Amino acid sequence: MNTLVALIPILLLFVLMLGFKAPGHKSALITLVVTLFIAFFLPERMGFAPQGYESGMVGYAVVEGILKAIFPILIVILMAIFSYNVLLESGEIEVIKKQFSSLTGDRGVMVLLLTWGFGGILEGMAGFGTAVAIPAAILISLGFKPVFSALVSLLANSVPTGFGAVGIPVITLANEASPMGQASQETISDISGNVVLQLSPLLFILPFIILTLTDGSLKNWLKNLFFALWVGAVSFGSQYLAARHLGAETPAILGSVAAVVAILLWARLFEKKTEGRERAKFTLSETFKAWSVYLFILLFILLSSPLAPAVNAFLKGHLVSKVALPIYAEGHYFTFAWLANAGLMLFLGTVIGGLIQGLSFAWLLRILTRTTVNLSKTIITIICLVTLASVMNYAGMINEIGSGLVAVTGRYYPLFAPLIGALGTFVTGSDTSSNILFGKLQANVAGQLAYPDTNWLVAANTAGATGGKIISPQSIAIATASCNMQGQDGDLMRKAIPYAFGYIVVAGLMVYFGGLVF
Repeated sequence: MNTLVALIPILLLFVLMLGFKAPGHKSALITLVVTLFIAFFLPERMGFAPQGYESGMVGYAVVEGILKAIFPILIVILMAIFSYNVLLESGEIEVIKKQFSSLTGDRGVMVLLLTWGFGGILEGMAGFGTAVAIPAAILISLGFKPVFSALVSLLANSVPTGFGAVGIPVITLANEASPMGQASQETISDISGNVVLQLSPLLFILPFIILTLTDGSLKNWLKNLFFALWVGAVSFGSQYLAARHLGAETPAILGSVAAVVAILLWARLFEKKTEGRERAKFTLSETFKAWSVYLFILLFILLSSPLAPAVNAFLKGHLVSKVALPIYAEGHYFTFAWLANAGLMLFLGTVIGGLIQGLSFAWLLRILTRTTVNLSKTIITIICLVTLASVMNYAGMINEIGSGLVAVTGRYYPLFAPLIGALGTFVTGSDTSSNILFGKLQANVAGQLAYPDTNWLVAANTAGATGGKIISPQSIAIATASCNMQGQDGDLMRKAIPYAFGYIVVAGLMVYFGGLVF
């Protein structure tokens, strides 16, 4: 009964968005109100309240949720869409479109290059929605339909999220699962390699699905299959080597760069020459001007990442805000580094690139203001969803869901371990948050089951969390916002659910049977 009560917010969100087709912001707001009612009146009465829980403190969980939503999720989403709107305003998006069109006449190559390649690089470096918002927006500008653009961007943004934002999710997972709270580099590399192994079938399946969605005609089925096998093999090999030998920081970045090379090589070798196709030619300065926004974004993200340790340490050590909330243990704070966050890097890159493209600073501010106003519904949605996750966590509801699943599944738990990670991402919208919530749970269950490899079961949390990302309401909200589909969250989620379900099933089978082999 406790597990069913804890599941009410998740079930209600599904019913509102899928059953009643309510817009995302209304569904999230209604679900938040119901969750607050449950958190105020039921945890203590039903006996699943965690230690230190006080119903009178639920309001501080709301404050925590609002802070987490704004810093940095909403800031990053806003800046990602701001960067695209600057390209529209300056007209340089037309140059990018022509370059992509000149690069290949194959729609499948183009879509895979943007979502699996470029999107993976963005996820590896920045995360927090940039890899959904930017590729989806570019696809629409190239003439693809909004629903298609949103869906393929969500699918492509699944596997790399485990190593997104320079490996933060897996590093966090390793630390959470470690008895000492600080994992060794060897443990991080082991878990990273396990994640890649558990997701290895999906590195082949997802490119094939994306290619089939782009062009599902029977005559191209075999071509799509071999293309997907080629891209998947390169992605798997590069990610696994990076994970085992370099750790969690680089698999998404290096794997995506390798995938871009593989995709372009395939196009060069196998794409048929199309007569009459326009081969646009641009000078180096014209290309630099068109790509300046993204080039500077990537430059600043690299400079601020752990790949540049001296700069990263300086940024993390200065202008850091700390908020002490009564629901936190002594010595714990909500922290936000004003200098060391992807949102600032997106803003700086966009402003510098926009100035290079001929826009004035005042003009850029007007674009930013207009972008903010247009995202009003998305802002409400994400604030409500992140607050919902904070309240559920504080009231013990998320832990109760995980414990209930453990009790029901018993020795078959490894089959369902990824589902717990997926639930965490569905509720919180973040792979990192899911790992914080359930990383220790996975390690504890491994001990209870006398599982031979604790790190294998711990890795399953991120393997599942990446699948939950596909249908996370926050990810859906980002996709609909970037594709100008606000209010159509339920329709997009309905299309994405079968893929997310299949993804989690494949991950579960890999965790269960892979645990017997590896």
